Amino acid sequence: MGRIFQTRKATMFKRYAKMAKAFTKIGREIVIAVKAGGPHPEGNPRLRMIMQNAKAINMPKVNVESAIKRASEKDSGSYEEITYEGYAPHGAPVLVECTTNNPTRTVASLRMYFSRANGSLGTNGSVSFMFDHVVLFKIDAAGLSKDDLELELIDFGLEDIGLDEEHNQFIIQTQFNDFGKMQSALEERKINVLETSKTYIPTATKELSTEQEAEVMAMIDKMEEDDDIEAVYHNIA
Repeated sequence: MGRIFQTRKATMFKRYAKMAKAFTKIGREIVIAVKAGGPHPEGNPRLRMIMQNAKAINMPKVNVESAIKRASEKDSGSYEEITYEGYAPHGAPVLVECTTNNPTRTVASLRMYFSRANGSLGTNGSVSFMFDHVVLFKIDAAGLSKDDLELELIDFGLEDIGLDEEHNQFIIQTQFNDFGKMQSALEERKINVLETSKTYIPTATKELSTEQEAEVMAMIDKMEEDDDIEAVYHNIA
């Protein structure tokens, strides 16, 4: 019984840690959005997107409002969004998205993670050309037709649309540069956007053995524990 309790406790703490990091990420994104576009969501598309995402992960409304208020203060700290590039073990290319208030600290940590895993931190452009930077919109599929959506949204940057049958959601893909156009098009049509995320999709994948893949994922797991690191993308098949 004691072992079962310990297992459940470890699982619970892991879930809470993941939730805490998600809330921290949203808080930092709010700071960046407010500094760039102001505290009013109606005039700040990026802030509207972040508020949607906060709702999707059940972040309390009071937390969101407090973050916006703090970000609006003149003496509040600021964050930078920086994407680093490099190679994991066995030549697997990776992109590392960071949000930091201390780039010197962040890049030092990254060098450590790469070095300990026998990888290497690269320069700008060294691997990013192997990925497409896209935005995914998850929308409520109730009452909507896939064919109609394709016709209506093709002029606003729609690249692909798929159906998540389990959750009854359409997932719309656009290039990152078309985010604003697509967001406006969905809002004008009063389509219920449940979540929006930016991501990198590899243009080709790399085959590794099970053991090699485990080494790469061990490095990525370590990176994702770092508070400055938001996401790590790779092209392992």
